[in-house]
Amino acid sequence: MGILGVIAASEPHTAEAGACLLRRGGNAVDAIVAAKLTATVTELPLTSLGGGGACVWGDAEAGYKVLDFFAATPGRGLASPAPLDFAPVTVDFGRTTQVFHVGRAAAAVPGELVGLLELHRRAGRVPLREVVAPAVAWARDGFTVSPQIAMIIALVAPIARRSPAVASRFFPRGTLPQAGDRLSNPALGDFLHALGEGNTDSHVARYWASLVDNFGPAQGGLITAQDVAAYAPVIREPLRVGFGPYTVLTNPPPAAGGGLIGAGLRIADRLDLGEEAFLSREQQLAMAALLATVSEIRQADYDHRLYTDPGSILDLAAGDGIPAWAKHTRALIAENQLGATTHISVIDADRMAAAMTTSNGEGCGEALPGLGIHVNNFLGEDDINPGGFHQRAPGTWMSTMMSPTIVVAGERPCFALGSGGSNRIRSAILQTLLNLLAYRRPLKEAVNAPRLHVEGSRLWFESHGLGAGAAEALLAAWPAATCFDEPSLFFGGVNCVASGHGRLYGAGDRRRGGVVVVAEH
Repeated sequence: MGILGVIAASEPHTAEAGACLLRRGGNAVDAIVAAKLTATVTELPLTSLGGGGACVWGDAEAGYKVLDFFAATPGRGLASPAPLDFAPVTVDFGRTTQVFHVGRAAAAVPGELVGLLELHRRAGRVPLREVVAPAVAWARDGFTVSPQIAMIIALVAPIARRSPAVASRFFPRGTLPQAGDRLSNPALGDFLHALGEGNTDSHVARYWASLVDNFGPAQGGLITAQDVAAYAPVIREPLRVGFGPYTVLTNPPPAAGGGLIGAGLRIADRLDLGEEAFLSREQQLAMAALLATVSEIRQADYDHRLYTDPGSILDLAAGDGIPAWAKHTRALIAENQLGATTHISVIDADRMAAAMTTSNGEGCGEALPGLGIHVNNFLGEDDINPGGFHQRAPGTWMSTMMSPTIVVAGERPCFALGSGGSNRIRSAILQTLLNLLAYRRPLKEAVNAPRLHVEGSRLWFESHGLGAGAAEALLAAWPAATCFDEPSLFFGGVNCVASGHGRLYGAGDRRRGGVVVVAEH
């Protein structure tokens, strides 16, 4: 049997949708768009056509591009906004709580719908009606809730219960869905079906009009007709970072995550990271110190500029913005949150690769009537609003930590990967890349190895599977560290596919229910 491609995702229906398009003759872009459309149905707490994201795709012959369809700051044409619908909601994660802001004024101008359509228009090869078909079927007929999705719905329940329109999607029987229950979204299914069968432009216009009508100033929101008229996805050149024989292609400015990952790779290259044994005490201390350095660069020198100055991000990736003390990370060793985001990776038989990360934030708790679309709360997340809420000028492209990534050797794709996980995205991807490229670990081991994350002076780490003395050494160096005994979705969800040695294969992150499907004739 011939292999048509491989897909890694965080949910079984999502992965199967992409595999279905590969079996129908689609390429990696057809597969990833079909999978992402399905994810808006089956991964409803994590992604939505009311959210945004980014995709890097391409092959050795045509080259690689990034389609940036993240959110823009609304408010064009508003002289003085009316009172805003904007309120805090506390989400309980068990070990900690976090406050998010929701309501119509938490919604930024979303790019996911037009971004997916633009990507398919540019690089897909099968008709749109075939690409939307899996998502339409599961939206109309229902899908089986996975354990991971049931758990995340429980976490965001305080937000999802804010309005009847959103609550009806998450809790159709009035109670929290359990793994194995079935959920559906007929309104979204009908909209996707119409999108694939009819005049796409007219249905997109209906979507934009609904955003203005329901999230504009009259309803306590900020999205105006000028905002939606001005919005368009942006094609960018990927950020390129060399690492040994490989080149890492990732999300460029104004996204912040790619630059921080690039900085980490530059420092690791200078320090010859990879000499110590994988999962050993020394390796974990080296990794923690490296992540601390990247965190210090972000918070001490770049915290605000990373979200406002694309040049500072390029400096990081080039190594020009790395402080001199970062070169002495080994000397430092000797002395011493929910990310409602999801990622899909695909490589097809022709060695076209695609990696796409999307998010809905936690959702703002309000939906587009009749469309079944829960809208984002990007304006209500502290992580991507470091200067405070509602401080950016209208029309500003928002920054993100999302970092879909392709690794190439001689321009041929070796790996396609990415992760959800808010600020932990940079740590999850950087550690996975170093596990693969520096420590040369098998793919499943590299993706599912214990993770660490550093934010300022705080360390979080997973202790399962660490080498002898590693946990004790980390706690000695960071006495206030938070230790997780088991793999946790706190540390993201890396989904990675690979091409090498004449085969296509992949690994899903068990932290978020990762699934790999190899499509065959």
